[in-house]
Amino acid sequence: MPPAVGGPELGVLEYTPPDFIYVLDDLAAQIDNREQQLKVLNSLLGDRKIQSETFVAGRPIVKGGWMSSRYGYRNDPFTGKTAWHDGIDFAGKNGSEIVSVASGVVTWAGQRSGYGELVEINHGNGYVTRYAHCNSILVSVGDVVKKSDIIALMGSTGRSTGPHVHFEVLLNGKSVDPAKYINRVARF
Repeated sequence: MPPAVGGPELGVLEYTPPDFIYVLDDLAAQIDNREQQLKVLNSLLGDRKIQSETFVAGRPIVKGGWMSSRYGYRNDPFTGKTAWHDGIDFAGKNGSEIVSVASGVVTWAGQRSGYGELVEINHGNGYVTRYAHCNSILVSVGDVVKKSDIIALMGSTGRSTGPHVHFEVLLNGKSVDPAKYINRVARF
């Protein structure tokens, strides 16, 4: 004899099992959507990191040193006459480390008239920095340098009265006051 069963009649519910193909397709679409979102976020973060690394800011020296000459008109140390100065000079000990103020590609590393031993770095977005009167150059043309990499050692080569680094910032081929970039803070 079968076991006893029973209960009130509530109506018959029809159960239809889900269409697994539909559920799997929906899940695949959700995964694709999330993957696209992650790619966009990764791209944005990558762009922000590149912007941060190539953002021209800071001093070209890390230890010691002091600003010995500003950008603009000054008395030329050789002639005593008023002359234009395209950069800022940081004096210090011979052989002190000179660092890149932003990541970029070295476009010049060697002797240049008046500058003595010079390193020039292209940072993209129209920015180029120059580091002159070096005692020793530690990079070569084509090298990719990162922000704060040591690129040269301070010296007194070229038209110089003593150990210092002459620091220039060029924007779209024109010199600009490097003082604007020394204490600059990124806001992106």
